[in-house]
This record gives sequence, structure tokens and C-alpha cells, in this order.
Amino acid sequence: MKKLLVALLVLAAASYGFAGGGGQQSSGGGVTKGMDRKIVMGYSQIGAESEWRTACTNSVKAAAEEYNVELIFSDAQQRQENQMQAIRSFIRQKVDIIGFTPVVETGWDAILQEIKDAGIPVICVDRQVTLAAGKRQEDYITAFIGSNMITEAQKAVQWVVNYMKTTGNSKKKDDGKTVINIAILEGTTGSGAQVGRTEGWNQEIAKYPNYKTIFRQTGNFTRAEGQQVMEAWMKSPQANDIDVLFAQNDDMAIGAIDAINAAGKKPGTDIIIVSIDAVKGAFDAMLRKELNATIECNPLLGPQVMDTAVKILNKQPITWWVESVEGQFDWTNAEAAYPSRQY
Repeated sequence: MKKLLVALLVLAAASYGFAGGGGQQSSGGGVTKGMDRKIVMGYSQIGAESEWRTACTNSVKAAAEEYNVELIFSDAQQRQENQMQAIRSFIRQKVDIIGFTPVVETGWDAILQEIKDAGIPVICVDRQVTLAAGKRQEDYITAFIGSNMITEAQKAVQWVVNYMKTTGNSKKKDDGKTVINIAILEGTTGSGAQVGRTEGWNQEIAKYPNYKTIFRQTGNFTRAEGQQVMEAWMKSPQANDIDVLFAQNDDMAIGAIDAINAAGKKPGTDIIIVSIDAVKGAFDAMLRKELNATIECNPLLGPQVMDTAVKILNKQPITWWVESVEGQFDWTNAEAAYPSRQY
């Protein structure tokens, strides 16, 4: 019976790891950098839907090794319920700190209360959450590390308007009166990135009434869905009317470029394309003169996550929002910047 019980326990542990519950990284001895002991962090990541997300995950894992943090990592595979399950597991294991990137903004009130009741600090990474009326993130989340999604989209609008006024596409330039037709590939509906980038774009583009949105649909931040949606648009009666494509991440833009090429149009010339993230695939597309511009959203957040965790556990003062430093790239500076890109 003892042997049978041991075998069942081993099988259960293995099954939990394969189901997305995650395994422990950096499980050697020693202490965490900046601490007098080794700390344990539970981390729930959205998944691996894009180059950006993979770079973010790799950065977190590498930083955990560097800081000698015992990392219990979980891949949610794009499902909020998987994140809930993983976080409750972290609470049961009494980890020192929890980090997570929420799949969507809403639905976190109950689990954040559970984390608070357990007395475990929590770091929200890359995406923020929206709580019920009267509740503040700052009362449940110890720190947020990431970009300003609203500002990113505002930068994208400013780039598009400037380019259309000075250069234009193969059909027209913006003289302040000519209608410029826009297609928008949005990210996962309800996610922090989709909400923030939509808000920022809508706020800024409203300043230019001759810019009209004729297509808007989610591509779920994936290359495959970006391509599928663009293929459908290119088969529509309004296909020739599209002047500008705004994709809320590079992967969807790259997928859309394939669809535009397949339809016999020239991406970057017939349709001006701007996206967000600045991953290497976007630089490759800019060097081919198919993607016009990308606004940086820095995924290399691992060192900031670990440094902030250590400060929190040492009860040192921190800034609640640790904002990323980011730039923007187009045909004028992509080639020079490419060799130094890490993601």
C-alpha cells in the first residue's frame, strides 16, 4: 500500500505540472540576492501567444535564476480559470510573493481578496485589472510593473497622422480634408492591453475627424488570427478603401502582412501599417519595407519583477507603478537599432 500511495502521489504531481500548474525553477540552495533567505515566488503567465509574451516569460525565468528566487511558474494557456487555479495553489503553498499577468481585466475581485487575506504581497505584470466600483487596485495589488498602454496607442496615432501628412500611401496624402480609412486589429477583448490601447487610440484619433474606422475586429494578439481577419477584409467590397492598418501588437500585423501580400497589395505602400511591441519579427518586416512603424512595449520585465519583489519583502519603499522605458521605430531607425534588439 505504501508503494502504491507513493506512486499515486508522484503521478499526481506530474499531472499537475503538465496541466499548466507549473514546476519549480531555481530550486538550488543559497539565498535570494538582497535577502537573508531564499524566497519563493508563484508566477502565473497568460500563455505564449506571441513573440512578446515568450520574451517576457524568458526574462522572468532568467531573472529568477539571477536573483536565486525559487520560481513556481504556471502557463495559463490563455484561460482565466487556469490562472485562478494556479494562484489558489500558490496560496496553499504559502509562497512569499505572487506575480501574475491577467488574461483579462475583470473578474479578479474574489481571488485578490483571497491573496490579501493570506497576507501575500502580489505584483501585477504587464497588464492591470479593473475591480468592482469603489475598490482600488492599490489596496489589493502591491505593485504594477509594465507599460502605459494608453500612451502607446496615442504614439501610434501621432506617427500615423504625421506620416500620412508628409508621405501618405500609394493612393493619397492627408491634407486635413481627405478621408483616411482605418482598419484596426484589436487584441484579446477585455485584456488590459486591448482596453488601454483602444482607449488611447480612440482618444487621440478623435482629434482628426477626417480619419474614419471602416473595420475593427479582434485578432486575439495572434499571428494566425491577424492573418485570418485581414484575409476576410481583403475579400470585402471595401478592401481597396483601407489606407491605414493599426494592429495592437506586432504578431497580428505580421499575419496581416501575409494576407495583404496574398491579395496582391503592397503592405507598407498601399496600406500603411503601424503596430505595437517592437519584437524582432517587426524589425524584419520594417527592413523589408512591409511594416511602417512599431511602438515599443518592453517585455524584458524580469529584473524589475525580482528587484521589486525583494524590496517589498524587505519592506522598502517602492513606486506602485514601475513604468517601462520605451521608444518607437520606423524605416528611419529600424536598421540601426536591429543589432541590439534582445527580443
